[in-house]
Amino acid sequence: MKVHLQVDGSPARARASAAAIAGLGADGIFSFEGQHDVFFPLLLAAEETELELMTNVAIAGPRSPLHLAHASYDLQTVSAGRFRLGLGSQIKAHIEKRYGSQWGRPAARTAESVAAVKAIFSAWEGLAPLNFRGDFFTHTLMPPNFNPGPNTYGPPPVLMGALGPVMTRKAAEVADGLLVMPFNSTRHFAERTVPAMADGLHRSGRSRAQFQVVAQAMVAVGRTEEALAKAVDRVAGLIAFYGSTPAYTAVLDVEGWGHLQPELNALSKRGGYAEMRALITDAMVGTYGVLGTPEECAEQIHQRYGDWASDVCCYFPGYRPDDNDLADLVSALHATS
Repeated sequence: MKVHLQVDGSPARARASAAAIAGLGADGIFSFEGQHDVFFPLLLAAEETELELMTNVAIAGPRSPLHLAHASYDLQTVSAGRFRLGLGSQIKAHIEKRYGSQWGRPAARTAESVAAVKAIFSAWEGLAPLNFRGDFFTHTLMPPNFNPGPNTYGPPPVLMGALGPVMTRKAAEVADGLLVMPFNSTRHFAERTVPAMADGLHRSGRSRAQFQVVAQAMVAVGRTEEALAKAVDRVAGLIAFYGSTPAYTAVLDVEGWGHLQPELNALSKRGGYAEMRALITDAMVGTYGVLGTPEECAEQIHQRYGDWASDVCCYFPGYRPDDNDLADLVSALHATS
């Protein structure tokens, strides 16, 4: 299984972060749309390393597909074909109040963004005239002086992040691959994600071999009791954050913890983060994340996703594991089969 680690998004630290990830033996780097631009650190990483590069994810809704296509094409060129565009949605409050954009039909909008980007790529590659007409985006004009022409390395793959069955089905219908939401469990993935993927692939007329699945995991890793306790605490905090989101209630419901969602949501609205964390047990950390030694974490990731996923993106929320532990985790994941 290929392993991807998150690059530091700060322009001041991205190069050093990318070099450190390469030194751990990882296969790729992904960026996250948080405190910094999601594309810029990958440009720096492309010049610093030979690793694979991926946005995980760029929020599609507020961006024009043309902007996404240009950024992706240029990163594909700079990286000599090592880039993948990962697109995703966001919840209503962030789209409207943080991005200042319009909300509505997020699964349909994100899927259409994927399709529009791919249509623009096809036009640039000379495969078809640009004539994309959707419910949210229209692209019908591409004069020669705005057309970069075929990319030396071909257009980058376009992946789509998803959690619920509708978004997952849409991803399997239109995208080149699926970025599995890290707030997940073995049961939720098997009972909700896999059937939705199969449905979407059937609708698209594609086989499983024509679709890439990239797993994502919240990892609490450590060889000492102290290191593991800190890691578990940080992962639990992220689980509490995810669990407070009404759109993610189904993930809690599948495991019998749905009754916690309203309380987590209420606490989040008044900033009760310590109380939210206290509601997350070690059993929940082991269900929605993975925890233990590097070898134990690798085996848990493989058991949850190995039948479907070729790659995994590992998250270490709010903490950085010991470099030796990180290198051991990468090595153990490479050895899974």
